[in-house]
Amino acid sequence: MTSRGTSPGTSRGLALGVIATGMLMTVLDGSIVTVAMPAIQSDLGFSPAGLSWVVNAYLIAFGSLLLLAGRLGDLIGRKRMFLAGTAVFTAASLLAGLATTPAVLIAARFLQGAGSAMASAVSLGILVTLFTEARERAKAIAVFSFTGAAGASLGQVLGGVLTDALDWHWIFYINLPIGLAALAAAVPALPRDRGRGLAAGADVIGALLVTGGLMLGIYTVVKVEEYGWSSTPTLGLGALSLALLAGFVVRQATAAQPLMPLRILRSRSVVGANLVQVLMVAALFSFQVLVALYLQKVLGYGAAATGLAMLPAAAVIGAVSLGVSARLNARFGERTVLLAGLTLLLGVLGLLARVPVQADYVTDLLPVMLLAAGFGLALPALTTLGMSDASEDDAGLASGLFNTTQQIGMALGVAVLSTLAASRTEGLLTAGTPQAEALTSGYRLAFTVGAGLIVAAFAVAVLVLRPGRQAPGGASSAAGSSPEYSTSRRETARVSAT
Repeated sequence: MTSRGTSPGTSRGLALGVIATGMLMTVLDGSIVTVAMPAIQSDLGFSPAGLSWVVNAYLIAFGSLLLLAGRLGDLIGRKRMFLAGTAVFTAASLLAGLATTPAVLIAARFLQGAGSAMASAVSLGILVTLFTEARERAKAIAVFSFTGAAGASLGQVLGGVLTDALDWHWIFYINLPIGLAALAAAVPALPRDRGRGLAAGADVIGALLVTGGLMLGIYTVVKVEEYGWSSTPTLGLGALSLALLAGFVVRQATAAQPLMPLRILRSRSVVGANLVQVLMVAALFSFQVLVALYLQKVLGYGAAATGLAMLPAAAVIGAVSLGVSARLNARFGERTVLLAGLTLLLGVLGLLARVPVQADYVTDLLPVMLLAAGFGLALPALTTLGMSDASEDDAGLASGLFNTTQQIGMALGVAVLSTLAASRTEGLLTAGTPQAEALTSGYRLAFTVGAGLIVAAFAVAVLVLRPGRQAPGGASSAAGSSPEYSTSRRETARVSAT
């Protein structure tokens, strides 16, 4: 049995702060760079195609390594994995800030993605073993979800301010004091865990298959805009990626010590939550990125003004996720709260699908930002469901899986919605439509498709996720009827008490 525990002086609040800080750095780094892209291109001499790799290198490394890092955290210790990942990310941020050539910056971004994957993959695993009581866990997950939901909007604000006031190098230098502080606090704050040992799941072949399959799949998706969906590179690389991932599943079903025991996929809550997350995150790409492009390219906002215009969304997401989501989950159950959040998000994309060329911020866009509160309801509920059946020894794996599906959703959102918007815009420009009108029409199409993805997510939540049953004391359990879940919760409580 794995040895777990915390020293008497360890504060769980400090540990939660460390985990949330790590999550915030990861999310900020994914969005802060977007507003600095023009300055980076001008300074380092990136080609238009090469510039996309400032984002793609991070996304490919991050998305493809999450599942492996989560499982390795279970085997060698989640605290060790978090510390190593934070150290790699911090060092890579320094390298990115010092970069003077495109090759160095791309390499640094790949290392940043790898470090983020190592730290992020085990964060939820650490959290659910620290907070074992239902209400406390719900509050902790609300804090964790807030940093993820609001971090993207804050990153756009911070990126614009730093780029305008200083220069683009500081969007990476800002990570250094945060990363070093997180490392210093993590050493005493995070619970000690030795892990089960590599012998309990050192499936090298499985690791190569899943990492190669995910890396190739994410690469294929992010290059769709360049090659097209029906091109030979897209179809060939996509088929190879699916073959590698299918081989991974077969390997896990037959290996004596699998990297990812397939028992984790027997839970309706885990499978349903991850499916909903893919659809929801893919849809919300159109909100996070395409709204920013609309503000800048159609309405003429600057980088900092764009971030400030989207700040109300971050504020309401934070207010809902930190202020009421835990209480609502405890009162009504995660599934019900998730459905309510998805309904609000459908309103977001429904309004955006009708956005005019000459929009007024207060009447046309502010209501959209306020309805984004639905994300503050949906994400904590999804996170709880996605981790609900994780046993003590599989918590890192469940955390890695949940984060992996989030990245897959982002990659699919980038590929599908941006390609649709660009194709519609290009066709209208060719026909002689004014640029602002053509761009707006393209964005509307993407918002409409995003709304369809939210409808699909709602349907999956209704059909796959079971209503949570009320636990004693008012706390809901989304997976309360699962024997494996009950056993793991008793075991977690017993270990924490020692």
